[in-house]
Amino acid sequence: MAYQEFMIEGRNAVIEAYRSGRTVDKLYLLDGCQDGPILTIKREAKKQNTLVRYVDRERLDQMSQTGKHQGVIAVAAAYEYAEVEDLLNLARQKGEDPFLILLDNIEDPHNLGAIIRTANLAGAHGVIIPKNRAAGLTATVARTSAGALNYTPVAKVTNLAKTIEDLKKEGLWFVCADMDGTEMYDLNLKGPIGLVIGSEGEGVGRLVKEKCDMTASIPMKGDIDSLNASVAAGILAYEVVRQRRRA
Repeated sequence: MAYQEFMIEGRNAVIEAYRSGRTVDKLYLLDGCQDGPILTIKREAKKQNTLVRYVDRERLDQMSQTGKHQGVIAVAAAYEYAEVEDLLNLARQKGEDPFLILLDNIEDPHNLGAIIRTANLAGAHGVIIPKNRAAGLTATVARTSAGALNYTPVAKVTNLAKTIEDLKKEGLWFVCADMDGTEMYDLNLKGPIGLVIGSEGEGVGRLVKEKCDMTASIPMKGDIDSLNASVAAGILAYEVVRQRRRA
């Protein structure tokens, strides 16, 4: 996977980015603008299923790094996304049970980068993120991952709950991090598994949680009741590692 710049400004630049096949995470368009080039960009965004946000000129001016946005700014992936099947194939190539980390409501790029780093070190075969309400693979994520993004594939899906259903057909079991769940040491986390992590504030969404087979809590002895999402992911991922070593 090759490193790329992640902010594209200007109508022609955005159109050419789409036509070259480059992955675009989000598209910011000037609200109310309907001229020819903007309509072309909208068509390309629809083909690629890009998240589109309509904003006012002041917002675009604030985001712009060049001052020449022409009513459109695209946020492109810093690295190319993998397919979910690529993650499963990686596990097959290594002769290992699949171990995937799925993220719900993780919008902080620093958390995403740190989790990708942990995923790599814990031997996970990849990370899955949703299209909406999620940080994409920006340059900040790449930096925070400390190089792990070169080795750990990240797949982006439209519907995380549906993806879990599909992966269950491949034999995976799913455990979701939840404060009210069963203590992680009392769960069987061996075999093909997907670890689902939510944000520090909102946790895992209801629909995604309902698809999981188990909920795992991390024992905490302090005076506050939550961990940073990337720290929680690290603790749970290494409980998976511990149990696999004893299998």
